[in-house]
Amino acid sequence: MTRLVPHPLISAALVLMWLVLTQFSPGHLVLGTVIGLVAGWAVQHLHPARPRIRRWSAIPRLMALVAWDILQSNISVARVLLLGPNHPKFHSGFVELRLQLRDQNALALLAIILTATPGTAWLEYEQEGGRLLLHILDLRSEEEWQELVRDRYEALLMEIFE
Repeated sequence: MTRLVPHPLISAALVLMWLVLTQFSPGHLVLGTVIGLVAGWAVQHLHPARPRIRRWSAIPRLMALVAWDILQSNISVARVLLLGPNHPKFHSGFVELRLQLRDQNALALLAIILTATPGTAWLEYEQEGGRLLLHILDLRSEEEWQELVRDRYEALLMEIFE
């Protein structure tokens, strides 16, 4: 099973994503499965570290938080677009955060979460100092973002991976 499907979670996630993005049909199921298997084999050749999940029970909480934050960010970005970027209430900017995360899988997942959230972009990460540079479309305060990332995402990711 491991040789046939070296990364079953990645393959299954890709098949599910393929079926969500296309209309379900047997042909799309076969094509999505082929894409998932090929991607799993490709990832195997990159030699990523296998994730060691320490606490599975924290994953649903993280998923719920991310879904809620993405919804709120969509509303915030829509507000910026409707009122215009030159509205005095809004300003974008850069935020430098200090991260305690060191696990590569947790950092990759944090990058995915922050990039998938509308209005944020992961720009740079300095591994030695654990510094992360983000661009925020609707920046209210740097402290708010430091707390958001540290308390909501980083704490849960450390609970899951470290």
